[in-house]
Amino acid sequence: METKDKKGMDRREFLKRLGAGAAVSVAALAGCDPKNNPVTGDRSVEGEVPTDKMTYRMNPTTGDRVSLLGYGCMRWPQLSAPAADGNVADQEAVNRLVDYAIAHGVNYFDTAPVYVQGFSEKTTGIALKRYPRDRFFIATKMSNFSNPTRENSLAMYRKSFADLQVDYIDYYLLHSVGGGGMENFSRRYLDNGVLDFLLREREAGRIRNLGFSYHGDVKVFDYLLSRQDEYKWDFVQIQLNYVDWKHAKEVNTKNTDAEYLYGELQKRGIPAVIMEPLLGGRLSKVPDHIGTRLKQRRPASSVASWAFRFAGSFPGVLTVLSGMTYMEHLQDNLRTYSPLEPLTEDDKGFLEETAQLMLRYPTIPCNDCQYCMPCPYGLDIPGILLHFNKCVNEGNVPASSQDANYRQARRAFLVGYDRSVPRLRQAARCIGCSQCVPHCPQNIDIPAQMQRIDGFVEDLKQGREF
Repeated sequence: METKDKKGMDRREFLKRLGAGAAVSVAALAGCDPKNNPVTGDRSVEGEVPTDKMTYRMNPTTGDRVSLLGYGCMRWPQLSAPAADGNVADQEAVNRLVDYAIAHGVNYFDTAPVYVQGFSEKTTGIALKRYPRDRFFIATKMSNFSNPTRENSLAMYRKSFADLQVDYIDYYLLHSVGGGGMENFSRRYLDNGVLDFLLREREAGRIRNLGFSYHGDVKVFDYLLSRQDEYKWDFVQIQLNYVDWKHAKEVNTKNTDAEYLYGELQKRGIPAVIMEPLLGGRLSKVPDHIGTRLKQRRPASSVASWAFRFAGSFPGVLTVLSGMTYMEHLQDNLRTYSPLEPLTEDDKGFLEETAQLMLRYPTIPCNDCQYCMPCPYGLDIPGILLHFNKCVNEGNVPASSQDANYRQARRAFLVGYDRSVPRLRQAARCIGCSQCVPHCPQNIDIPAQMQRIDGFVEDLKQGREF
């Protein structure tokens, strides 16, 4: 159900907190040009952002009226050097983003103990503590990936309350289930009694909604839904976008089509929280001819808005998460959902054709989540993969040394590689230890990709025939 609301703190108080006011320009708040935006693909749009038109969805279990745009707190802006306590997040910038988001109707904030080098919860808690507790919903996770003993897991749980400065959590998730299959799920949540503990915490009211985020083995997803009568999941977080809807396995053979995941949740009346609506940013930084195709159909809208409209058009979606580092990211997404203009059937067909075009450009499904970091041998794994993807999208990965643009593409790839990834952190340093592999929610065979990219780099450097 969709509603519009502007209850709670009055506009004067919001404007006071916001400082320059809700209509302040992108340039003043973000210090950069919205038409030269790396996330919206240099195709942002300008214009006033409405303050009272946010689309809301109703949680059927609790009656929560949740903003369709949810704030993902994994990519908070960072300082050039850590603060005295080691915090790398820029608290002042985060406060400005949170203020602007709340002033424009966003009320769902998603974080985790492992985000922003372990400081996301603390930073998010400081920013939200300035508001009445009933003005926002906070989501966080049991991120017990390593050494998930009962003692360690419960300590993580309690630290989340302390860092967030709350006495209840609105939406609590078992983090990234499915990776490593049922054996890993049992180790993290069943054998140590942690799931039973969390179920009791929900009964006690310290958790208002209990769910899980899914990545990986669909058998785990199916198992958890088959136990719905016992567990009574209040929501489930899944990856959904217009490429993964029908083509997830073509992006990565270990992934599951979002059409199936969403359908299974709908059968059981479980609300879906959506992550990766932009497929790790790839649906905003699309190849030029695809961007042109999208802009010709809706010239006044950004490329990214197509992906957000797709995710938001499903009625069983409670909120769509976006990790908005810069003000222009936030403003662009606010325009899309204030209010949402649902896709028509013709629009959906158009995006399916667009997805098929996207699949002709085989990028690596890295979403820069940083779960693979730090690498024990110092590699900048996300930086390497993202540079490769950028060059694929820009046509700077020649298929052959006989390509007409080989010299230009070779120079662009190599110069850009050295600029974006320091030499001592490049793919050549990978020894294939595979410590990163179990942590990747996209199931990327990272050592194999490092070897492939390093071989490609060496071929370019040596000018070899290929």
